[in-house]
Formats: sequence, structure tokens, C-alpha cells
Amino acid sequence: MAKTFHQSKTIPYNFGQKHIDYIRKSANCIYNIAEGAVRAGKTIDNVYAFAHELCTTPDKIHLATGSTAANAKLNIGDANGFGLEYYFRGQCRWGKYKGNECLVIQGPSTGYKQKVVIFSGGALANSFKKIRGNSFGMWIATEINLHHDDTIKEAFNRTLASKRRKFFWDLNPDNPNAPIYVDYIDKYRKKDADGTLIGGVNYEHFTIFDNINISEASRQATISQYDVGSLWYRRDIEGERCIAEGLVYALFDEKRHIVDDILPPSPRHRYFVSIDYGTVNPFAAGLWDVDEANKTATMLRELYYSGSSNNRKSDEEYYKMLDEFIGEYDVEWIVIDPSASSMIEAITRHGKYICVGGQNDVRNGIQCVTRFLRAGNLRFSRSCENTFREFRSYCWDKEASEKNGKDEVIKRNDHAMDMIRYFCYTTLRTIFWWVTGE
Repeated sequence: MAKTFHQSKTIPYNFGQKHIDYIRKSANCIYNIAEGAVRAGKTIDNVYAFAHELCTTPDKIHLATGSTAANAKLNIGDANGFGLEYYFRGQCRWGKYKGNECLVIQGPSTGYKQKVVIFSGGALANSFKKIRGNSFGMWIATEINLHHDDTIKEAFNRTLASKRRKFFWDLNPDNPNAPIYVDYIDKYRKKDADGTLIGGVNYEHFTIFDNINISEASRQATISQYDVGSLWYRRDIEGERCIAEGLVYALFDEKRHIVDDILPPSPRHRYFVSIDYGTVNPFAAGLWDVDEANKTATMLRELYYSGSSNNRKSDEEYYKMLDEFIGEYDVEWIVIDPSASSMIEAITRHGKYICVGGQNDVRNGIQCVTRFLRAGNLRFSRSCENTFREFRSYCWDKEASEKNGKDEVIKRNDHAMDMIRYFCYTTLRTIFWWVTGE
């Protein structure tokens, strides 16, 4: 007996004219690139266009990528209720295809022909190995600027035998000299304009103001999370490609972020420690008091030890200093520089504290810290003088950004800054998740 398919309701999403024009043009172009601000609707455009092509493409297997496989499934598969699994609701299922995470689609929308979308991560140097040896029809990628170049090249190679070769990319604006522009997007647009690129380029730039599905209240709430004129405001709100320069945390305000009143340990608060490990370079640690009721995270005290070739300390000596530093506070866990394997082992061996490696994503970590500073969640005891000194000197490396197209900081006097970043990006964003939108 043939299976009956039911679609109970229409997905409540509307497209502005700019988005409609982009989607329509994608039918006649191989390269489809949506760039622009956050909450602009870029990913939904590509998902819709990709899904429409899936209905009739003669190719069976296709590729969907993000910085991680989880990111691809969240932004392309789910997309907050507007992803592939909703477009093909009642006609698809999540599963495995020859060992790969995938969405299997088969129903009236595809003429009852099976279509398989493989989901994979693309940010790591070895990510390309997950798709090597496969052949794909189309490729949809979210946050293409966060993909490793080897993944991009491999994905192109894996679609060479496609009967209907199409690519759908989205990205937030990056450094104007980033490789994704120099080697791909701007290069392809120029060749398309010259008439030397076969297949055509469909490029469009969007901002949050182009998304008619966002209410004015929601739009203003999103904008209010940023400081006007900052790097992140220019990229995420105005959708501008720009070079990172100046102070990294220019919005750090001693009047706003420094406090004098430090409360004793409380059973209603949560306590954590973060560490940037150093032997010759400084060893920086912070003791954090998280008050969920008042939505604050206060660095109660700092441990800042600058060793040298003549007065280095062993991991055991650092552990003793750390234990005395924590004192009477009941610490839930310690988050530390993930490369500090010997120190992690030393802390774990004593069995008193749980120790985890921090997430060392510098750019996203900096953006996370910036949002907590902006929202007023981060506070610091007046005694943390080394931390304040670093806040005043921690700068973007403009020369490196112009040279290699990557956002880089000057790696000098950054030990407390790294320690704060580990805490915010690994621990605090899981507690005050609404600040970062995680």
C-alpha cells in the first residue's frame, strides 16, 4: 500500500523583494553567494533555493557544511523551523548514509526519488577527509569564511561529475583581505563581470533591515547588543567588510566594570577559576563569582606570576599557589589553556578540582567577551591591576590583518585577556546564554 504524505501547515516565512530576486536568480547560476549582516535572512534564502533544486535535480547525493557538522545541521537542517527538515516535513528522516550524518528525503516533492544530503564540518585542517572519495551534486555551506581552504577545494572537486552543479554559500562580512574573498568570491565576481566564468555568479548583500520577518522591536533589541562603530557593529549590523584595528576591548570602562564591594562566599553563587598557563611567560588566573540572580560574573581576585629562566616554577609549585589562591571558595571547575596538558594533568592528579581545557577560538571568544562587557555582566575587583593594565594595551594587529586577511591580536601582554576569554567562551556563555544568543 502506497504511503500517504500530509503537510499540515505552511511554513510562516515571508521574503522581501531583494530576497525573492536572489532566489529567482539562483535558478540560472552555479555560484550563489549571500553575504551580509546577522539576522538578515541569508541562510534561509539559500536553504529555500537549495531545497527547490533538490526536488528536480537528477543527482542523488548532496553536501551541506558548516564550521562543524552540528553547525550545519542546526543552520541548514533546522534553521529555527525553516530548514530542510521543515521544507520536506513528512518526507524526510535523519540517519546515516555509508557512515555519514545525513538527511534522507523521499516523497511527492522529489517525485518519490530518494535524495540524500550529507552533513559535515569544514573548519579544521583535516575536515576535507570526511568528504574525500564521495561524489556530490550540489553543495550548500553556511559561514563559508570559517571553512578551511582544503575543505573548499575538496568540495569543488567532489562535484565535478555533477549533472546539475550548484553552490550555495552564506557568510557574515569578514576582513576585506580574507582568503575567501581574494581566492573565491571577489575573484569569481570579477571573472563573471568579464564574461570569463562559466555558470554565472549570483551575489547579493543583505542587512538586518532587508529581513521583513523581524519586528522592529526585535531588530532594535539585536542592534542594542552592539556598540555603534565597533568592529562587530560594522560587520554584524551594517554588513561591512572591515579590518580589525585599535583596542580590542575599547568599551572596557573602569567606572562601569570595576567594583569595590566583594562579598564572602555564598551558597547561592557559583565559583570558577580560569587560567592562561605560562612558564617563561606569565601565569594568569582569575577567581570568578557568578551571581545568576543578578546576572553578573565578578573576577574576585587575580593570580599573576611572571617567571623567567631563573625563577620558573614547576607544575606542582603552580598547583600549590593555585590552591592557596582559591582558598575558601567552592570552585565547580577550572578552565585552562587547552595546550597546558602538563598542568591539566597536575590539577587532575590531586583530585580536588575538576579541570577542563578551554575553547581556544580567539575571534569568537573575543566577540563573546565583548558582548558580556557590553551587557554589563562582567565585573572586576579593583585589586586586579594586571588585568586592567592588559585591557588598556590589548590591540588588534592591523598590519597582520592587512597582510593575511585574518583578524589577529598583537601577542604581547595578553595573558589575563586569554584567561578571561577562556572563562567567557567556555563557561559563562553556557550560563548567561541569552547574552550571546547561544
